Amino acid sequence: MDDITVIHRRNDAFAVLVRDHVVHVDQPYADGGMDEGPTPVELFVASLAACAAHYGRRYLASHGLPAEGLEVSARFTTSASAPPRVTRVDLAVRSPIRLPEPHAEGFLAAVKRCTVHNTLLSPPDIAIGVEALNQPA
Repeated sequence: MDDITVIHRRNDAFAVLVRDHVVHVDQPYADGGMDEGPTPVELFVASLAACAAHYGRRYLASHGLPAEGLEVSARFTTSASAPPRVTRVDLAVRSPIRLPEPHAEGFLAAVKRCTVHNTLLSPPDIAIGVEALNQPA
């Protein structure tokens, strides 16, 4: 199991520690944050888009096709009622070249094999525990 740690910085801002990397998350000004990074939900959708891009690039490279310029954009909507959640994600995957058949189908299949996509199709069990940091309140 890989460890990721989230540390409170100030107000709604947090630092997400992933291996030797730091990703900052926050809320937009309109929601009371300082907009010092994407929201956790934006990061969630971005991870899906980045995973799709990774699998698409690997497909292109493994077939000797150019991958420079590959793009994935994501749009998402959230629920208007409780509980808050993402209700739809639309990904637009743009190959840097027009893909001949059967590569167009193979490319799409590769993108759909993305780990994040597969996880959303078959959600993991999530266990949440609350622990004290042994600091005075």
